[in-house]
Order: sequence, then structure tokens, then C-alpha cells
Amino acid sequence: MLGEDTIVVHVAGSVLDPDLGDHVCLPFEGERERMTATQAFTMNGLRRRTKVVLITHADSPERTRAWLAPLVPGFADAEHAGRIEIVACADTYFTGGSLDPERVHAKLAGAHDRAREHGQHGVYALIDASWGVADARGQATFEAATNELFGERWLAAVCQYDRRLFPRDALDRAASVHPISPEQALLRFANTCSPPGLRVWGDVDLTNRPAFASLLARLEHEPGEVVVDATGLDFIDAGSAQLLTVTALARPLGSTSVVCGASVARVLKLIRADEVIAVRRVGDV
Repeated sequence: MLGEDTIVVHVAGSVLDPDLGDHVCLPFEGERERMTATQAFTMNGLRRRTKVVLITHADSPERTRAWLAPLVPGFADAEHAGRIEIVACADTYFTGGSLDPERVHAKLAGAHDRAREHGQHGVYALIDASWGVADARGQATFEAATNELFGERWLAAVCQYDRRLFPRDALDRAASVHPISPEQALLRFANTCSPPGLRVWGDVDLTNRPAFASLLARLEHEPGEVVVDATGLDFIDAGSAQLLTVTALARPLGSTSVVCGASVARVLKLIRADEVIAVRRVGDV
């Protein structure tokens, strides 16, 4: 157990201090590392004036409260005021023992509604991902589909993956479907409208390419024109850029545009994506 005098150093941009809209995969090893991360995440969420939701699995909500409360100044008052909620994964992710994505989305949306009622800025969710050990592939599919929730940028989630429970290939798969994970490219995104589309910034490469694919998938079914605003994208590799071509080919010809800087435009031209995508460079729009 951590001591009450444990010091958490805030580091701007840390995966434990995510921006609203971030979906983070955080592998860890050992109970001390898990507990320290939970403490830091909770304190950062309170500092950001968000509703902190801790979704437990290995620990019960009662056990989590017992060890976490002494480590977070003002914990009891924050929980009483609805600024911290601790809930069991079984009551959030499952119905009748089966994974229920609609229930997950409804629970998080409900937390968002309560956050707004109390003047909080959004929802900070920390999730014990050990619920998926028995079906790591199914869990990765679920995590990828969940990315769509983050486009409105009211939710930040850190999914904690225990290295002792998940084999290396499962951890790599889980990290790749999250837009953000330690030691991989960092991608942020937001849904846009009028016309509908997606704004992306950061970097896309092999490490988070499946996450990027999940963001583009919903655009394939949008009627009319869609625009991908990639002006904030610092890097995209050819394989990830090809996903933009796949998206455009799934849509009516001429209805997909990408707005980007010179470096991204060069990659799109290199793979001949400009034959099916309207590529508009910054400064030309």
C-alpha cells in the first residue's frame, strides 16, 4: 500500500493528465504502479474540475475507496459532492455477463449529464481493463469502436492494462487501437460539422494506425461532402495515409476532401490519393 505522504508530480501532457477527448492505453506492472497512477489521475481530474469516474474490476469500489481516499486531499468531500464516482465494471460494461457497449455508452453519457448539472467541465474516466483478459481480441474491437465517443471532446479516458495479465501481442493490439499510449505516436481528434468530418492533429504511424482507421470508418457512411481537417497533423506515414484513400473509395466520387499542410499533401500525392481525394493545401483554401 502507498504511504499517505506519497508525492505525485504533475507533468503537463502526461498520459495521466489527458485532455478531454483523449483515449489513452496505459500498460502498468505491479499494484504500486497501478495505485500511483490512480492517485495521479484522480488528482489531475479534480484539478481540471471534471467529474472523475473510476471503473474498477480487480478491486471492488469499496476497496478502491479505502486505499485511495487517504492519498487524495479532500477525497471525501469531492465524492460527497459528486465530483468522484467509483463504480464496478460489472455494473457498467456488462449485462447478464455479456459485454454491452450500449450500456457503457449510456453510463458515460449519464456521467456527462451529471457533470454538467454540477458545473463540471467533462468526464475523466479511469478504467481497469482487466475485464477483457478472457477475450483480448474482442476487447480491442470494443476499444476501437469506442473511439467515436471521444470526438465531442467531453470525455477523457485512461484504460489501465496489467502487463502481468495480458500477453505482449494483446498489449500491442490494445495500444494500437487507442489514439494515445506511451511510446507510440500521439493522435488527437474532434468531430466537425457543416460539412461533417473530422479534425486530427499530432502524428499517425504504424503504432496508432488502427485507431486512425476507426476514426475514419464512421465517415464512410456520412451523406454528402465530408472534410478531414489535417492541418494540425505533423506526420502521417504512407500506410496510414492510404486509409484516407480507402475512406474516399467507399464514398461517392468527389465527396471527400482533405485540408492539410505541405508535408501531408506530399504523402497523399506520393500514394496517388489525390486521384480520389480533393487535397486542399493550407494557403490554397
